[in-house]
Amino acid sequence: MLLRIISILFPLFAIVALGYWVGKKARPDLAHANKLNMDVFVPALVFAALASKPFRPENDIPLLVATLVMVIGSGLVAWGIARALKIDVKTLVPPVMFNNCGNLGLPLAVLAFGEQALAPMIVMFMASNLLHFSFGAWLLDHRVRMVTIWKVPSVMATFAGLIVGMAGIPVWEPLLISIKMVGDIAIPLMLIGLGVRLADSQISSVRLGLIGAVVRPAVGMAIAAILIMLYDFPPLQKALVLVFGALPPAVLNYIFAERYGQEPDKVASMVLIGNVAAILFLSVALAIVLP
Repeated sequence: MLLRIISILFPLFAIVALGYWVGKKARPDLAHANKLNMDVFVPALVFAALASKPFRPENDIPLLVATLVMVIGSGLVAWGIARALKIDVKTLVPPVMFNNCGNLGLPLAVLAFGEQALAPMIVMFMASNLLHFSFGAWLLDHRVRMVTIWKVPSVMATFAGLIVGMAGIPVWEPLLISIKMVGDIAIPLMLIGLGVRLADSQISSVRLGLIGAVVRPAVGMAIAAILIMLYDFPPLQKALVLVFGALPPAVLNYIFAERYGQEPDKVASMVLIGNVAAILFLSVALAIVLP
């Protein structure tokens, strides 16, 4: 089992480590590459995964609801911890609420459970992202207009893919292959980008970094365990729910904190330490869910 877990996690963290090394040595500016990834490659990945899979509400809506419960529930717990420890709510809550379901969650789902896990994981990824780009941004700056979320390319690709899947509209196979090939660029670029971003981060607050690194997966896994006990998810979805709960803070939290001036150095500490600690927490989650 240990070798199996290592074989699943090694490709992810090896590519992240490569990105970290490149970030330290070459200091590349990935701003344009990351924008291209979010505007073109990720939408292609999302559309291809959803359009090639029939959308069945009875299967996917429980997973969608579970994702929202985990994200919102984690935020409420983080709010209580922040108040108790006298930490700025806007600093602690977003990194605990919003996990790295894009950079790590999507490739981990495929490596651990196969291609059939990509579409349901994308459902979870998009539910979390919708909340992050709307409520998460508003939490940091109340002047943010949440309606602008519908202009995000990956959100538009989500609805386009769902419509095609629900209506059973056939997509010309060569066109779908082209879209999939473009989408295949997204995940490796996400992992490289994560490594480069971590290379730019600094640990300015070890205490807060450790708090975020532990609270994020611990609370997420606890809520996931409760949901699994309350609802009879299919085996694959049950595994994805627990793995989703164990994911570390998203790098996007640092980008948002930097954009809105909300103690970015402290958020960077939580992201950096959290993604290193993910090796432990994801190993525990995989040990539980793998047959």
